[in-house]
Amino acid sequence: MPNEVVGAIGVNFHKYGIAACGVGNDIMDIALYVGGASHVEGASNVLKLSSNENPMGPSDVVKEAFSRAVHSLHRYPNTDHSGLRHAIGEVWQLDPDRVICGVGSDEIIHFLCQAYVGAGDEVIFTEHGFAMYRISTLAAGGTPAEVKERERVTDVDAILAACTKKTKIVFLANPNNPTGTMIGQADLARLAEGIPPQTILVIDGAYAEYVEGYDAGLKLIEARSNVVMTRTFSKIYGIGGLRVGWGYGPREIIDVLNRIRGPFNLSTAALAAAEAAVRDTAYVAKCRADNARWRDWLATGLAEIGVPTDTSTANFILARFGSEEEANACDDHLRAEGILVRRVAGYKLPNCLRITVGDESACRRIVHAVAQFKGLRT
Repeated sequence: MPNEVVGAIGVNFHKYGIAACGVGNDIMDIALYVGGASHVEGASNVLKLSSNENPMGPSDVVKEAFSRAVHSLHRYPNTDHSGLRHAIGEVWQLDPDRVICGVGSDEIIHFLCQAYVGAGDEVIFTEHGFAMYRISTLAAGGTPAEVKERERVTDVDAILAACTKKTKIVFLANPNNPTGTMIGQADLARLAEGIPPQTILVIDGAYAEYVEGYDAGLKLIEARSNVVMTRTFSKIYGIGGLRVGWGYGPREIIDVLNRIRGPFNLSTAALAAAEAAVRDTAYVAKCRADNARWRDWLATGLAEIGVPTDTSTANFILARFGSEEEANACDDHLRAEGILVRRVAGYKLPNCLRITVGDESACRRIVHAVAQFKGLRT
C-alpha cells in the first residue's frame, strides 16, 4: 500500500478520535500472547490447570441452548446482540443500551485502545497485569506505562503518581491475574476520583463472579463518567471456547466503541449460549462456592508442604517457590506427571507457578505431585 494512502487512513482515524496503528511502526516488536499449554507429549491422562477454566464446564441449560442454535446456523447472527445485552441488564440491573459485547473481554480492551489511544498517549497498568493491556496499547500506537505493585497487590498511590496529562487509560484487573489479589471498593473509588480528567479507568472484572457480593465497579460507573468495566464468559460460565465478553460504561464511551465493532463479531451459537449462561444464576453460585472450598483446600495443602500463596479471590492460586530454578523444576516434574500449570516469568514472577483451581480430584492430585517434588529435592 502506498505511503500516502496509509497516511490518509491515519489522518481520517485521528479525525474521529481513533488511533491508527502505523504500518511498520514496530508491530513485530509486540510480543505474541501465549496461552496456557494443553498437551503433554506421550501423556494420556493430562490434567490442565494452566488457563483458569471452570473444571465443571458450562451448565446443562447452556449446552441445550448451544445445541438448539444448530438449527439456525445458516442465518447471520443478530448485529446488536439485543438478547444477550438485555439478559445481562436483567441479571445485573443495568441499562442494556450501555452494554457492548465482544469476542471475549480482550476485544473490548482492544476497542478501548483503538478508540482512545494514539501516538504520544500513555496507558497505565500494573507490573503483573494482563498481557493484553500492553499488546493492545502498542497496537494502537500508544506507550505502555507499567507501575509497581506492593507485594503483588495493586498500589493505588503508585498508579496515581504515574498519571500524567498523557495518560488516556488505566487498566486494572480486580481480582488481578496472575496474582489473584484484589483491592476494595474504597480504593477503587479513590482511584477513579484521583485520575486525570482525560483518563478512563477500565476495571477488568474477568474474575468478578468468584467474589461474593462484588459488583466490579458498577456503582462507580453509575456515579461517574470516566469508568468502564469489562467482563467475560470464559471463566465461571465455562464457555471460553466460544469467546464472549462484555463491557459496561457511560453511554458516550459505549457509543464510540460500537462504531468500531464489527457487526457480526459474535456467532449465533455463542450469543445463545452466553444468554443462557448469564441467566443461570444458580449454577454460577454453585461454581463460586465449589471454587472457594477447593481454592482454600489447595492453598492450605501447598502451605503445609512449604509452598506459600497469597490470598486469592479468583479461580487460581499463585504458588511461590524459593527461586526461578525451583519453580521451573517443579513445573518440569508436574509435566512429567501429566499436570499442566502456568509459568509466569513473563509477568515478572519467575519464582511462581499459577495453578487453576480444579475439582476435588484435581486439587488432590496437584498437591500430591508437588509434595512428591519437594520430597525429591530434600
